[in-house]
Amino acid sequence: MEERIILPAAEMPDKWYNPLPDLPTPLAPPLDPQTRQPISPEQLGVIFPNALIEQEMSAESWIAIPQPVMDVYRLWRPTPLVRARNLEKAIGAKCKIYYKDESVSPAGSHKPNTSVPQAYYNKMEGVRRLSTETGAGQWGTALSFACSQFGMDCTVYMVKVSYEMKPYRQILIRNYGATIHPSPSPATRTGAAMLEKDPGCKGSLGLAISEAVEDAATHDDTKYTLGSVLNHVLIHQTIVGLETQKQLAAIGVKPDYLVGCVGGGSNFAGLVLPFLKNKLAGEKIKFVASEPKACPTLTRGQYRYDYGDMARLTPLMKMHTLGHSFMPAPIHAGGLRYHGDAPILCNLMEEGLIDARAYFQTECFDAAQLFLRTQGFLPAPETSHAIKAAIEVAKEAGPDETVVFLYSGHGMLDLASYDAYLQGKLTNFELPQEDIDSALKDCPDIP
Repeated sequence: MEERIILPAAEMPDKWYNPLPDLPTPLAPPLDPQTRQPISPEQLGVIFPNALIEQEMSAESWIAIPQPVMDVYRLWRPTPLVRARNLEKAIGAKCKIYYKDESVSPAGSHKPNTSVPQAYYNKMEGVRRLSTETGAGQWGTALSFACSQFGMDCTVYMVKVSYEMKPYRQILIRNYGATIHPSPSPATRTGAAMLEKDPGCKGSLGLAISEAVEDAATHDDTKYTLGSVLNHVLIHQTIVGLETQKQLAAIGVKPDYLVGCVGGGSNFAGLVLPFLKNKLAGEKIKFVASEPKACPTLTRGQYRYDYGDMARLTPLMKMHTLGHSFMPAPIHAGGLRYHGDAPILCNLMEEGLIDARAYFQTECFDAAQLFLRTQGFLPAPETSHAIKAAIEVAKEAGPDETVVFLYSGHGMLDLASYDAYLQGKLTNFELPQEDIDSALKDCPDIP
């Protein structure tokens, strides 16, 4: 019985895969927001360490994982690949369904796969403190954990609506030793300006990014970290797909569908990118991305240059975007409420290599409850979008096909969201086109 496929620790990948050399079309470069010319490594050095800048622009297909990073990874990696046999029966699936379980990490999600190397590389370059934003709180938890492993200080700006909905995330982050602010906060000029303009502002990921970037740029001992979107983040996450390849090979199975939720794109990319060469070589593998109808970046956003944050402090990136001034509805999948997506994924989306689908939050919570009652584990609200998409895909799949989805995190710190669901308090929201059009007007006009 192939219920749970666990790699021996010795078989954990010791290199990350870099997809940049294999993209069908070259990735559009990030641009300086003032000159609108390709940004230089020196400019990025204000907020990132040199090692991560090198990875961001690397042309090497494989990047060695440093031994100290491997040592921390071994606290939870390799992670299991699990056959969801009870879920198959419940939906009458003819295919096989597997999920890669990233919820077993200390932070309860896939996020430490990149927080650990980011903390390590910063530590090696003498950085004392890291600043970051977090939406649902998973990235803030992961970075505070990573900083605790390497003896670094950490400051987290958490989107206020999630800060209020998820109090236990705050407690965990503080127990790891980090400082946390609800965003917008009076701790930065950006946050203070927003509070003066709108005292009741519930925040957005773009706004929290602005605060964290400002913090890093105005303190010599501090660098900024991002939990998704950027090339080096996606590269670190490929350990997920590389392990999945080994686990499937061990039982003689080839995937027909790879499914994941998308907020910024790191967990989905981590699963699918190691299979990119197979897909480009003609293998019939479908990459299925799932996102909220309230924040439909891949399905309804424009592919164009835009800022990564609301205050326009970041470089311009070519990506699918709803506009950097977009203020999302307060849905419970806080990690999926970002206005843009990873340039690598957007590049592949434009090439027709990704099938993106959007769902309402209530139907995703329905899927999460079904998973809980069949497989026994409570998924994060973000992960529920992957489960919903996997169920829909499985209903389409044939008897000889295999669906693999990424179980990106558990929901044990999201019980308030599930309580709202059980009480019938969740509402569905589909982003009006006029809101998208309005936010896109603020995007820079770059051919």
